[in-house]
Amino acid sequence: MSDHVHLMNLPEKARKLDEADVLRAKRADFVLDDTVYLDGNSLGALPAAVPGRMADVVAREWGRLRIRSWTESGWWTSPERIGDRIAPLVGAAPGQIVVGDSTSVNVFKALVGAARMAHAERDEIVVDATTFPTDGYIAESAARMTGRRVVAVDPSELRTAFGPRTAAALVNHVDYRSGRLHDLPGLTAAAHAAGALVVWDLCHSAGALPVGLDAHGVDLAVGCTYKYLNGGPGSPAFLYVREDLQPRFDSPLPGWNSHRDPFGMSPRYEAADGAPRGRVGTPDILSMLALEAALEVWDEVPIEAVRDKSLALTDFFLECVTAYLPAGRVESITPVPHAERGSQVALRCADAGEVMDALIARGVVGDYRRPDVLRFGFTPLYVSFADAERAARVLAEVISTR
Repeated sequence: MSDHVHLMNLPEKARKLDEADVLRAKRADFVLDDTVYLDGNSLGALPAAVPGRMADVVAREWGRLRIRSWTESGWWTSPERIGDRIAPLVGAAPGQIVVGDSTSVNVFKALVGAARMAHAERDEIVVDATTFPTDGYIAESAARMTGRRVVAVDPSELRTAFGPRTAAALVNHVDYRSGRLHDLPGLTAAAHAAGALVVWDLCHSAGALPVGLDAHGVDLAVGCTYKYLNGGPGSPAFLYVREDLQPRFDSPLPGWNSHRDPFGMSPRYEAADGAPRGRVGTPDILSMLALEAALEVWDEVPIEAVRDKSLALTDFFLECVTAYLPAGRVESITPVPHAERGSQVALRCADAGEVMDALIARGVVGDYRRPDVLRFGFTPLYVSFADAERAARVLAEVISTR
């Protein structure tokens, strides 16, 4: 009887949590339907301001103003302007972030740039062995370009891996499979103590939790904008270079956009000062301006409140999973301690691919990572506690039929 009462109380608990949610009004700023969307860690939902803004960009700025929009509509300055809009969300002062290119391209620029700042005797690039595959591929390419070798280590061993031969390290802030949050302040300090620089991949943390780039002395960082920042499919990534390192940042992809005098068309390259030296070629304006409109949902939203709700959502979802599912049917591989958890829950399940297909068919959208992981991303600006309860309940129903 007590178990039954507990199960009946979970929807009521969800309702009370939603009533107390200080971010609940933000749901109106997104285009949502009756599905439970828990895949914002792959592609964020559409902010309601974006369609109208894009219609204006296409019809007026491109359609009527045409080439004049580079100046009159602010197209030319958009990479730095939007970078400054992202900056407070990751704890950075203005003038250190530029938006443009893909995450992969920016990882390459950042890692080669970091290695080029190191002394020649530092011949190792340390990487998280569990990193997203592309980061590993790019680290290998950066090592070949700079005459180094890659040393891949388990994240738990990163501190002891940094040493006198480390030129730079590439580390994911949040593991894309498990949702484990790595210790950015501690690992950055350990790398600095060893005389090395660190490039942080913020793809699964930017917009989901406080990062504190400036506060923790981070050297370089890269992040995508189509996950928790809701910038849209393929929206441009961002590159952060700490202000005091900018004069030494030697990008492996110099372009006319990052030239000190871009319209001088000089055959000799001279890097621009500040964040613009992270630019390469012509910005992808349509995606750029869609992202700028999407970022309006962050007006007056403290990232600390987002983090508080994220932890409460993932706690509640795990509580519901424990209550609704048979013991042992799924296993959470997401850390329980808040200090070690990002904004997703990953459940190991023997037939995960088929289970996720069934969930999606029933209106609960997450994703699946081979061989056996169900991923549920919780975007606090639009995911409710009722969504979390429904997702766990439908998961239990799907599991019971298999």
